[in-house]
Amino acid sequence: MTIKKVTASTPAPGVPYYTPAQDPPVGTALDPRADVPTLFTPLTLRGMTLQNRFAVSPMCMYSADDGHLTDFHVVHLGAFALRGAALTIVEATAVTPNGRISPEDSGLWTDSQIAPLKRVVDFVHSQGHKIGVQLAHAGRKASTLSLWHLQTLGPVATPAHGGWPDDLWAPSAIAWDADHPTPNEMTVAQIDELVQRFADAAHRAVQAGVDTIEIHGAHGYLITQFLSPITNHRTDAYGGTFANRTRLLLAIIRAIRAVIPARMPLLLRLSATEWMEHTHTDPQSLSSSSSWDLPQTIQLAALLPDLGVDLLDVSSGGNNPRQQIAVHPYYQVDLAAAIRAAVRAPGGKGGPLAIGAVGMIRDAAMARDVVAQTASVEGEHGLTAKADLVLVGRQFLREPEFVLRAAAELGVAVKLPLQYERAPLRKAQRL
Repeated sequence: MTIKKVTASTPAPGVPYYTPAQDPPVGTALDPRADVPTLFTPLTLRGMTLQNRFAVSPMCMYSADDGHLTDFHVVHLGAFALRGAALTIVEATAVTPNGRISPEDSGLWTDSQIAPLKRVVDFVHSQGHKIGVQLAHAGRKASTLSLWHLQTLGPVATPAHGGWPDDLWAPSAIAWDADHPTPNEMTVAQIDELVQRFADAAHRAVQAGVDTIEIHGAHGYLITQFLSPITNHRTDAYGGTFANRTRLLLAIIRAIRAVIPARMPLLLRLSATEWMEHTHTDPQSLSSSSSWDLPQTIQLAALLPDLGVDLLDVSSGGNNPRQQIAVHPYYQVDLAAAIRAAVRAPGGKGGPLAIGAVGMIRDAAMARDVVAQTASVEGEHGLTAKADLVLVGRQFLREPEFVLRAAAELGVAVKLPLQYERAPLRKAQRL
C-alpha cells in the first residue's frame, strides 16, 4: 500500500463542511508488509473493502424522531468511524411504522427519512469508512417502551405513549409473554406487502448512500417468528416445513437483492438457535423442528450464497422468555465457528459465505482470536478463524476507541485520526 501524504488543506470529499481527509482511514495497519494479526487486515465483500475486521453492531438507541435519525445519531455513530471502526451498522430500522420495536426507533418507511440517514452516511464516508443499515420488522415484539421506562411504565407502549399494541403483526396470534398483547396473524396479502416494504426501504437506503444492507432475522423479531415452529403455527405455505418457515426470509432476500447494486454486499443477521432445545422430546434429535436450532441454521446458511447473501451475522436467542442459555464469553462465537466450519467443509454447499461473530467481544485478544487465520504470526500459529468479522456492540459504548486500544494492546501500528495524533494510545491507556 502506498500511503499518500495528506495536508491539512486536503478536505474530505462528500460533506458540505471542512474536515480533513483521513488517508488511509483510521485503524488501517500502517505497515502491511509486517506480520499483523488478521484482525487488522482488509476484508472484501463484493465491492466493499473494510480496512480492518471491526464492525459496529446495530444497537437500538430509542432516540429517533418518528423514525427519522437526528443529530444524536451523527455524533453517536460518527464517533466509531472517527476512531477506526471499518464498518458501522445503523440500528434496527423499521420498514413499516408498526415494525418499530419502540416509538423512538429508526425507520425507512417514507422518503423523508432518507436525508437524515444520509447525514450519518456522509460523515462516516468522510472518515474513509463504510456504513450499513439493518432493516427490520419487530413483529409481536413491537410497540414496547425504551429501556429506561421499563421500571416505571412496564414493557408495552400504549397509545398514550405513542404505541400501537392493537396493530402487531406475527405469523401466528401468539403473544411474547403474559404481559404483552396478542399479535394479529398476518394475511398472505400482508406478507406480500411486507416483502415489498423491505425492498422499498432497501431502495431508500441506497439513495442515502449506504455501502451495505443487513436484514434483521434474529432476536425474536418477525423473521425469527416465522422461522421458529414455536411461534409459527401456520398451515399455509408459510408454516410447517423448513421450506415453508424460511419462505418469507428467502422472499425478502430476493426482493432486496433485486433493488440494490450488484456490487453492494447483503448481510443477514440470524439467531442461530433460540435456546429452546430443552423442550425437545427427543434428546437425540436437535433438528426435530420443535424449535429453531443450529442444524437448521446450517441448513439455511447453505442456501444463502446462491441467493446473494455475502455475510451471515451470527447471534442467538430472543424468541422466547423461557430460553435457557449457558452464558460464557464464546457462547455465540462458538455458534459462528460451527456454521463457518460446516459451510466451508470439503464438499459443503455453503459457497463463499463470510461469517460474522458477535457477543461478549470485550478485549483485543478475544477479537484477534475470533478472526485469526492459520498462520505463522505470533499468537495465531495453528489457529483457524471462527469468523471473518467481529461485530462489537456494548464494548463500543464503553470505549468508542476500542479499535485503537486493540491495536495498542496487540502492538499494531495503525493510522490515528489526524486531529488526535498528538495523543497516541499506549498499552493499558484510554484516549
